[in-house]
Amino acid sequence: MNFGLILASVPDGRPFGLDSQTLIQIVANLINVGLLAAFLAYMLYRPVRNILNKRTERIQGQLAHAEEEMAKAADLKLLYEQKMEEAAREREDILSEARRLAAETSQRLVAEARKDAEAIKARASANVLMEWERAEADMRTAIIDVSAIMAEKFVTLAINKETHDRLFDETIANLEGMSWRD
Repeated sequence: MNFGLILASVPDGRPFGLDSQTLIQIVANLINVGLLAAFLAYMLYRPVRNILNKRTERIQGQLAHAEEEMAKAADLKLLYEQKMEEAAREREDILSEARRLAAETSQRLVAEARKDAEAIKARASANVLMEWERAEADMRTAIIDVSAIMAEKFVTLAINKETHDRLFDETIANLEGMSWRD
């Protein structure tokens, strides 16, 4: 645009529009702006400041509550850790007691098994001894029976010296295989 054209549009008596009317309008506008600022400050500043103060107090209360909750959580965590340690100690105590009881039970069962084995062995030895004695008694009875039969044969037969020697040798041979106990 052309600067000359702008100057041509300005009226003749008011260069740049700086006359008393303009100054009065400027002062009136400044007073209006000041009054509006004071009115808005009175009407809006305090409520906004109160709202901001309440918000600040609420946030500080929330922060204080959060700190309290964090402290409670830390206390609960410490309590939880203590209980876990206590539970671990109790678990170890229970396990050691169970091991001790198992060892005692094992020793008791082994001792009972040994005692039972000894009793079985003693009964078996007694049974063997009884059977041995019964066998001896049966042998004695058998020998007596054989002797009686031989005596009967001697009596019934006419025994000559050779028959007598042969029967005697047979009886001795039969008796040699047997052992005697008193």
